[in-house]
Amino acid sequence: MIPLKSLGRSLRPGMLLVLSALLAGCDAAILNPKGQIGQDEKTLLITATVLMLLVVVPVIVMTLAFAWKYRASNTKARYEPKWSHSTAIEVVVWSIPCMIVLVLAVLTWRSSHALDPYRPIESERAPVVVEAISMDWKWLFVYPEEKVAVVNELTFPVDAPLNLKITSDTVMSAFFIPSLGSMVYSMAGMQTKLHLIANEAGAFEGMASHYSGSGFNKMHFTAHAVSDEQYRAWLDKVRASDRLLDKAAFTELGAEKNHDWYPVTYYGRTEAGLFDWILARHMGENHHFGMKKHDHAAAPQDAAAHAGHDGHDAGDSQPDAADDAGHNADEHAAHAGHGASGE
Repeated sequence: MIPLKSLGRSLRPGMLLVLSALLAGCDAAILNPKGQIGQDEKTLLITATVLMLLVVVPVIVMTLAFAWKYRASNTKARYEPKWSHSTAIEVVVWSIPCMIVLVLAVLTWRSSHALDPYRPIESERAPVVVEAISMDWKWLFVYPEEKVAVVNELTFPVDAPLNLKITSDTVMSAFFIPSLGSMVYSMAGMQTKLHLIANEAGAFEGMASHYSGSGFNKMHFTAHAVSDEQYRAWLDKVRASDRLLDKAAFTELGAEKNHDWYPVTYYGRTEAGLFDWILARHMGENHHFGMKKHDHAAAPQDAAAHAGHDGHDAGDSQPDAADDAGHNADEHAAHAGHGASGE
């Protein structure tokens, strides 16, 4: 058997290495939030971890203590090979975990509603609306109220709610700014929502946190939380660009499928309704749920064809009506003649 002192000396370097790794991880963005949503999620994470450690830590300690106390070399330990039940142990083993599960259930229920990504953030300040579109391999951010767009850069004022509408022009991806909070998926033909807020100024890393193919690791951007003056100056800088983001420019941007990080690109003007057009172009037909893509351009033609069809049916019905009238007249004359001969 290895002496305890020797065992402790051999385990000490490994324990120090693990401790150093844990301490280094404390500076991770998710544990150092810069927004209210991220702070609430951090509190929830720590609370749930502590509650679960109330079971894990005693079990680990008792396992080591029992193994040491009832080791083969300890002849003073009580030996009861036929022991099988203890009411006190059963009460402790079941009651404490049940109470912890109950507390976690209530905590999960309340936080699931309070931290719902679709739930708007209450604030006295007007929100900034941004339409986020994931592409290969870049993020496009459209500001519909400001009529500008930016590739791989997101800027918004501090303490102002950020209302994000998210979709994808290609495969499924995931929008995530770890310093600010929740992660939400982007899917073609569908719209998801996310509400965030930054409580302090700074530049925060944004990423595509869902593996979507070779090159997805280059699909990142920088989120800038700035003052109101800096935000207005940034908008003026974007508007100074002579680029127009319309359907043709968007199609051209999506055709560039290089696997390198796409540089920040400003569009000083945007076409209205572009986000809805991106959603509609991926919807297609769904026979299972009765959803069918509606082509507004084909509507006049369909109406004309339908009108022509109705006119054709109306024309066909006129000869039929004349034939019926003539047939009825012949029958009436025949009956009249038969009656006269009989008399």
